[in-house]
Amino acid sequence: MEAEKFVDENNLVAVALAEDELRGHCACPGKVAGTVKILNTASEMGKVKKGDILITSQTNPNFLPAMERAAAFVTDAGGLTCHAAIVAREMRKPCIVGTRTATKTFKDGDVVEVDATHGIVRKIR
Repeated sequence: MEAEKFVDENNLVAVALAEDELRGHCACPGKVAGTVKILNTASEMGKVKKGDILITSQTNPNFLPAMERAAAFVTDAGGLTCHAAIVAREMRKPCIVGTRTATKTFKDGDVVEVDATHGIVRKIR
């Protein structure tokens, strides 16, 4: 309980900053904007085009073709050693993990800015 209170008070976990803005953990720095594509399963990865922002609860090896096309990755879950974080560093793509609610906050077609240097995902259109 005391540790959870410390983490929350010191903003060490993902929090909603505004209605269309989230904070998470920076897994690979960078800043890019693009169109959101939310993936719930690997069978949906065909909708991710080059330059899109891939948002999902978490990634797995089946998502690699979509991850190659995406400009950045944002996940609800995960930490610095999760699949999305490791792949982002290998591909040198901006990545924010552990937002908790990105798949619910954003929808397909939203245009967002992923500022992975500061751990912020912001809807811009």
